[in-house]
Amino acid sequence: MGDRRAVVTGASSGIGAATVRLLREHGWQVTGVARRADRLEALAAETGADVFVADVTQQSDVDALRAHLEATGPIHALVNNAGGAFGLASVEASDADDWIRMYDVNVVGTKRVTSALLPLLRAGVEPGGSASILMITSIAGHVAYEGGGGYNAAKFAEHAMTAVLRLELAGEPIRVIEVAPGMVKTEEFSLVRFGGDQAKADAVYENVPDPLYAEDIAEAIVHALELPPFVNLDLVTIKPVAQAAPHKVIRGELRPR
Repeated sequence: MGDRRAVVTGASSGIGAATVRLLREHGWQVTGVARRADRLEALAAETGADVFVADVTQQSDVDALRAHLEATGPIHALVNNAGGAFGLASVEASDADDWIRMYDVNVVGTKRVTSALLPLLRAGVEPGGSASILMITSIAGHVAYEGGGGYNAAKFAEHAMTAVLRLELAGEPIRVIEVAPGMVKTEEFSLVRFGGDQAKADAVYENVPDPLYAEDIAEAIVHALELPPFVNLDLVTIKPVAQAAPHKVIRGELRPR
């Protein structure tokens, strides 16, 4: 895999950082993309990955990313991981600005990066091979839940965009893969959602037996990318055993009845 290169957005923490680490362990060249230069620099020092500072909600940043990648060789996989949730209020009470932020990063940002890098993915396809676009969505894009209005709306849209892209690219050697995680305990997702309230963030995972971690999702991502080039995992949904649905999480010991 030493001649294969992947681009991972949202690479400064959580699933993105875990994916960069695992791809590097598997011998991929990787460009990690995120807004926070200090975190990217630490990841680069740890893994040897190439890194690029960019905000996917800014077209000028995405254009600069494309120019950087064009200058440094072909790419073979794009992992669209940048995203996030803001707030857990009802549709009535939630802040419209939070909805705009969620739509911009989860949907429009993903569209920007995909549009910019598709020509580079096409250029990287070798005879008998394929390129991959892998979208990190969420079970929130498949099942609605109370308080999820804005995040549900954004992730449902990202899920739909992924399906449309797969139809539009039919006939080309480009796989479009969707990985939809459920509850994943990372250092930042819930903390960002609750505006930095650590107590509220911790309560999400309190007494949940064995929630997933970023490394679990990274395993699925790398597995999907390394399957034979004619195999496409259209949709991979990953939840901990303790989570039956976004709105049904078991707290306490799991045991046979």
